Amino acid sequence: MDASASNLHAADDIAVSVKNVSMVFGDVHAVDDASFDLPEGKFLTILGPSGSGKTTLLRMIAGFDMPTRGEIFIKNQPVSAIPPHKRAIGMVFQKLALFPHMTAAENVAFPLKMRRYQVRTIPDKVQHYLELVRLGGYGERRINELSGGQQQRVAIARALVFEPDLLLLDEPLAALDRKLREEMQLEFRRIQKELGVTTINVTHDQREALVVSDEIIIMNNGAIQQKAAPVGAYRAPANAFVANFIGVTNFVEGKVSKLTDQSVEFEADGVTLSGTLVEQTDGLRVGANCSGAVRAEQIRITSRDGHLDSLDSIVQGKVIDCIFEGERVVYEILISELGDTLMRVFDHDQESHLQFGPGDDVRLGWNARDMQVFKK
Repeated sequence: MDASASNLHAADDIAVSVKNVSMVFGDVHAVDDASFDLPEGKFLTILGPSGSGKTTLLRMIAGFDMPTRGEIFIKNQPVSAIPPHKRAIGMVFQKLALFPHMTAAENVAFPLKMRRYQVRTIPDKVQHYLELVRLGGYGERRINELSGGQQQRVAIARALVFEPDLLLLDEPLAALDRKLREEMQLEFRRIQKELGVTTINVTHDQREALVVSDEIIIMNNGAIQQKAAPVGAYRAPANAFVANFIGVTNFVEGKVSKLTDQSVEFEADGVTLSGTLVEQTDGLRVGANCSGAVRAEQIRITSRDGHLDSLDSIVQGKVIDCIFEGERVVYEILISELGDTLMRVFDHDQESHLQFGPGDDVRLGWNARDMQVFKK
């Protein structure tokens, strides 16, 4: 689903609407004409490399930065004139900003006291949210007595305890080790689904975006490249940047030799390869330069003739390196007939891990539907 598809949602179902928003710092367009709608109760991740504009966009939604142009609506109300502390937004940052002199319960209670909730209602509410984040019984512990993951849970409870209209997450898991980060990704998803709170997350972590999100926005150079469900962004990238940024993707450069409504053939160093046209590709014609993209897990590898004959494209290669990653082996393979193109291939065969070694001759193959062709 691209950005225009969100117009199918009724206006009353839209929690956040970003309309032609730009942010310019001097000569730098940190965000360039960004527009999207986010329905109520959805989890959106804004994904992109450093400097892509994702954090600037989040800061404008939070109210910390004022757009140079455009408007942001929360629950159909323009918010440019509303300061951050008056927006019903909960936030969790990479630096959690918890109060070290307070207990976990006191940290969670803080937003309620600032909003002058009735004192007698606060303990039960705090306890409810501590239990939600699986910290029941930890309320009296000081922050320095909690692990990194437990501190993360306190920050989540504090951001949610006053029942905000919107939860914003600014790379809150970046400082955690991999195992804990992956556990917390699942926790974020569980809590968000349980509460149904509209959430916008910013990260550069592809796995995190795919795991936690209902929708993903991919940004580069301040511009939105694609807005789609995780499966759509992964399997049907809008352009070569998205294809390269999400997952491990191999690119082969060539020139279009044959074109139909759905498929394309192109020549790469004299080798004819078959691929599938991307819907968003404009101006691709016979003779045009193009780039074919195929993901590492979609390539088959063998050392024996005949095993790949049913596939649409087959090339010869030589193993340069093999990296054992536990659940899979990553092979780096040099394809001399494609101009010394280096391709990465995943092997998930549990019974024959490390079946090839450096220097081995192999054959690679893939189907045309698995190679997406973009205009160069």
